[in-house]
Amino acid sequence: MSAVALVYTLFGSREAAIRAARQLIEERLIACANLLGEATSLYEWNGVLEESTETPVLFKTTPSRRDALMARIAELHDYDVPAILALPVEAAGNAFARWVGDQLAK
Repeated sequence: MSAVALVYTLFGSREAAIRAARQLIEERLIACANLLGEATSLYEWNGVLEESTETPVLFKTTPSRRDALMARIAELHDYDVPAILALPVEAAGNAFARWVGDQLAK
């Protein structure tokens, strides 16, 4: 198992994603976050086909903090039913994995 865990979600705005990422770094639940380019999402909500612009985010943490991170994202999130997904990490570079662990150990 890798020493790094990835958690993915989408926010309704870049500002909401940045606020959440900053909070999660301050709380030592993530070492870093990558806000990806704008995404267009299509989905059915309350019987209506919706199209919205969202900001995808990848959060990097340790496996031991993954579940706490997912719970905290749900609390901070601007959606009623956010997609919060833990992605498998088969391997991570030793130096990066060490850095992630060091950031969360502070």
